[in-house]
Amino acid sequence: MSTVIDLRGRSLLRIDDLSRDEILFLLGLAAELKSARREGHEDRRLRGRTIALIHERDSTRTRCAFDVAAHDQGAHVTFIGPPGSHLGGREAVKDTARALGRMYDAIEYRGFAESVADELARWAGVPVYNGLTDEWHPTQVLADFLTLREHLHQALDEVALCYLGDARSNMADVYLIGGAKLGMDVRIAAPRALWPRREVAELARAIAEGSGGRVFITEDVADAVRGCDVLATDAWLATGEPAEACRPRIESLLPYQVNSGTMLMTGNPEARFMHCLPAFHSTGTSSGRNLSERFAGDALEVTEEVFESSASLVFDEAENRLHAIKAVLVATLGS
Repeated sequence: MSTVIDLRGRSLLRIDDLSRDEILFLLGLAAELKSARREGHEDRRLRGRTIALIHERDSTRTRCAFDVAAHDQGAHVTFIGPPGSHLGGREAVKDTARALGRMYDAIEYRGFAESVADELARWAGVPVYNGLTDEWHPTQVLADFLTLREHLHQALDEVALCYLGDARSNMADVYLIGGAKLGMDVRIAAPRALWPRREVAELARAIAEGSGGRVFITEDVADAVRGCDVLATDAWLATGEPAEACRPRIESLLPYQVNSGTMLMTGNPEARFMHCLPAFHSTGTSSGRNLSERFAGDALEVTEEVFESSASLVFDEAENRLHAIKAVLVATLGS
């Protein structure tokens, strides 16, 4: 890597914590670590380090990626799920932070309110990583940018990406802010009632003015996806959210489904598809069958045809969670 940036001791709470150069540095480091792992000569830079994983909501990829990344690098993790934590219940967040900060070298938090991650970082005295909150998902967007670097022919500042669906989400937020920082053409296609928070959209536009990027938010799917290199979406239902109670929202989102027609609207035969998972794309799960009984069709935000197509990058994204998270750990904790 030509440029080394010192991120030791830093927390990662939101993608806005990182500058353009810091994002690119982490992507380059992630690529190096991925290559080293595949070639079997990974240098273990986190020997003796300990990391607490505090999860208030379920996880597959986030937990596994932090666990394997730490193991590969010689660190030890302790997983603390909802039954094993008094966080914010019997114990104040700042008290948990100060106790764990004396035992661990870093803390990863996956939960709901961003304010909890912020308070952990304020009091822990060690780096705190946001594994997902309602507002932000920084390690996912780093993995997505790494995936784009691997699969697209052009530089990231030449990429046009459109996020479709419920844009009041952490993924819409990180695409807007992260994409703007990298000078990308970032578009949102969503019903007006489900557009991103105003403060996030305004921040993204301000960043894009300085980076040469573009931010475009519209209700018009055809206008949004035209000429895009990547279409991205996320689940329309949160884990455990009752589908019937969300019927009006789901019905308003059906025109924003990513299907073969949406992909054709890009006019780009090499357009790719991204989704951070889990996805409602078929009736192959109990949730999918339940939704199919209540709504027309066998899929919600993406069809099986697109999800399983050669355009789909979803499992490359899933793997790259490991490498992106490992880069964050090495950069902030490594010797």
